[in-house]
Amino acid sequence: MAFMPELADFIDFDDAEECARVRAITKEEITNHPNPDFQIRVIEDSAEFYGAFATDIVTRIVQARDEGRECVLILPVGPVPQFAVAARMINQLGIDCSHVVTFNMDEYADENGQTAPPDWEGSFATAMWANFFGRIDESLRPKEENIHFPNSDNINDYSTMIEDRGGADCCYGGIGWCGHIAFWESHMGYEYDTIEEYKQARAQIVELHPMTIMQNALHSFGGDWSWVPPKAATIAPADIMGAKHRSFWLDGMCGPATPMSWQRFIARLVAHGPVSKFIPGSILQEARTDYTILGGVADNVEIDMS
Repeated sequence: MAFMPELADFIDFDDAEECARVRAITKEEITNHPNPDFQIRVIEDSAEFYGAFATDIVTRIVQARDEGRECVLILPVGPVPQFAVAARMINQLGIDCSHVVTFNMDEYADENGQTAPPDWEGSFATAMWANFFGRIDESLRPKEENIHFPNSDNINDYSTMIEDRGGADCCYGGIGWCGHIAFWESHMGYEYDTIEEYKQARAQIVELHPMTIMQNALHSFGGDWSWVPPKAATIAPADIMGAKHRSFWLDGMCGPATPMSWQRFIARLVAHGPVSKFIPGSILQEARTDYTILGGVADNVEIDMS
């Protein structure tokens, strides 16, 4: 008899058959998708991956400049390496970014829903200034008033702020371990009756999923889960689906010394599983989206006890 345990109770998407089906999708099959507007590609080399990500950002900035309009971008904090590359390109090419308007996806918050101050070392504002905005020559960088982060004071208006700019030209992002996009977590699905209602949800303060706490502890807080805040201010499906374009980048390797990827399964479930309230990133399948996967993340999902 095959050993087929039930999924753990804290996992919100509990269809074991679907999980098994997407788990079996090979690296050679992963780029195939029935929606031609949901375009999956695999880039093997990490330098090429981050270079392509940076080039995508800079190309949109230049195109908007040449067309004489604002360039409105929703930006994540991770992946990170592409920001230094993009800043270097902007400086070397002398690209004036005064027409660029950015909205960061999210920011950590405490148990009372108060967002972290910009000078807290773990804040996303700190990370973005260190990795991107602060690396752009002051004469070229976006106007400070055009750089936005969600916080306790503006979160109820954050979706409107994006809409008032005509929506984002592009929403960039990644996929979390529970399938989240921004900090829109898998358990948020319980709060909405239908997928259409779900896709209309707007920016708010949310409770972080246990998987997100552990994921972020590993890659940002030295493995210390006690240091990760319990809540966050985040954009929502309406902001992501309301963008003119979506560009998501998956680079979730466990480190340079191991071939293991924490993102290997969830990359498949988001891209090839059902569109579900309990797989937040799955809504990207229904919209024009570029979904770029680092080669190691696209590798087959296998048990490795070595």
